[in-house]
Amino acid sequence: MRPGRPDARALIAAVLDPGTWRSWDSPPADPAEPGSDYAAELAAARARSGYDESVITGEGLLDGRRVAVVACEFSFLAGSIGLAAAERLTAAVERATAERLPLLAAPASGGTRMQEGALAFTQMVKITAAVAAHRAAGLPYVVYLRHPTTGGVFASWGSLGHVTAAEPGALIGFLGPRVFESLHGYPFPEGVQVAENLFAHGLVDAVVSAEDARQIAIRALAVLCAPREGLDPGPEPDGSVPAVGAWEAITRSRRDDRPGVRELLRSGARDVTPLNGTGTGENDPGLLLALARFGAAPAVVLGQDRYRQRSVAPLGPAGLRVARRGMRLASDLGLPLVTVIDTAGAALSKAAEEGGLAAEIARCLADLVMLDAPTVCLLLGEGAGGAALALLPADRVLAAQHAWLSPLPPEGASAILYRSVDFAPEIAAAQGVRSTDLRRDGIVDRIVPESPDAAYEPEEFCRRVGAVLEYEIARLLGGDPADRLTARLARYRRLGL
Repeated sequence: MRPGRPDARALIAAVLDPGTWRSWDSPPADPAEPGSDYAAELAAARARSGYDESVITGEGLLDGRRVAVVACEFSFLAGSIGLAAAERLTAAVERATAERLPLLAAPASGGTRMQEGALAFTQMVKITAAVAAHRAAGLPYVVYLRHPTTGGVFASWGSLGHVTAAEPGALIGFLGPRVFESLHGYPFPEGVQVAENLFAHGLVDAVVSAEDARQIAIRALAVLCAPREGLDPGPEPDGSVPAVGAWEAITRSRRDDRPGVRELLRSGARDVTPLNGTGTGENDPGLLLALARFGAAPAVVLGQDRYRQRSVAPLGPAGLRVARRGMRLASDLGLPLVTVIDTAGAALSKAAEEGGLAAEIARCLADLVMLDAPTVCLLLGEGAGGAALALLPADRVLAAQHAWLSPLPPEGASAILYRSVDFAPEIAAAQGVRSTDLRRDGIVDRIVPESPDAAYEPEEFCRRVGAVLEYEIARLLGGDPADRLTARLARYRRLGL
């Protein structure tokens, strides 16, 4: 065991319910020629580490839920993957798929076992194919990257998690720093291949200890494995609201103390697991991605965080790529998707234009309108421009009473039409941007009342919204999936007719 870091068995003991671990492993086939140096290395590694190979596999209970586990042991030849380890890994992933078990993976490896060469190197294809089949079966795959995880392991099954956490301070990277320095003659830059830096760049969802990894896995699987059938939507929520002027609604939606998506998840949801970034090296503070349950109803949540957009940066193309990660996650696992619109507009900058902002809006629209999962959109507050439109097309569209939707902020529309922002109130009234106007025009299906304003009753309002989301998700899950996409496309085809 490395000082201060649990070995594979200690990690499993920390994550699973006590006394529930059951190994799936049989003695590995020995790939080394008897009497060879490699055979001696294997024998020494077994004696020194107390493990028979660099990987152990099996099953146990996680908060009472049966799960499969694959974990590397770095003390056995640096956790390297050769033929025997790859076969053990692949067989375990295939068994988890056949028995429809969530899979927890805990890599800690220098990569391919050099003593076995190209044949060992290509085993990563076999392992990756098994993980891809597990994911294609709609089964959750949760990864905990440990110190160190490099090479082919990181570049294959270590980077395919639906949810990925990392050990604090862990070395995680493609090419190990010692190999880099040997090849290039100078050291790799410090602080790059570190778990915390990966988190900062949206490559992992959390950096947590083994004990905290257990809680993340429990919360994530509470959503990822939640029942999708037989949910009771309960009585239909009240959607009657008094008429409010367009400019008054816009003014109220911009209040600093109005609850946003983070307050909604805090007070209106449970089992919330924040996810982080695109998984491909980008992040955006203005777009929140999370797993959550509204009552009993599970969902992937994409929420525009207007407070972060104001204080850090407007929503840019990276935020929309984070949103598309959430759409893929919902599609992969058949989870309902909830989008939350609350934005004063997308970033207007050189970086946003060169980063493909318009193209990302288009891709979000295309992905969302064709998504093969149930979708609910919530207009929570401001809804200006293409950033709002990108998250709009859904099976059901809800709006908070003082939410609104417009091609531009009213001031921008006034500037286009009159070369002055002074006519913003009149423009807002004429454009039909209010929630009641949107419901009249078939854009919105249901309005969530504010009594009299969400800023005055933030917790009660968020609980009310959460209850409405549970009702709508349960109704969608109770319908025929084959009819859902047809109805969604028909809805938008006839809009305005």
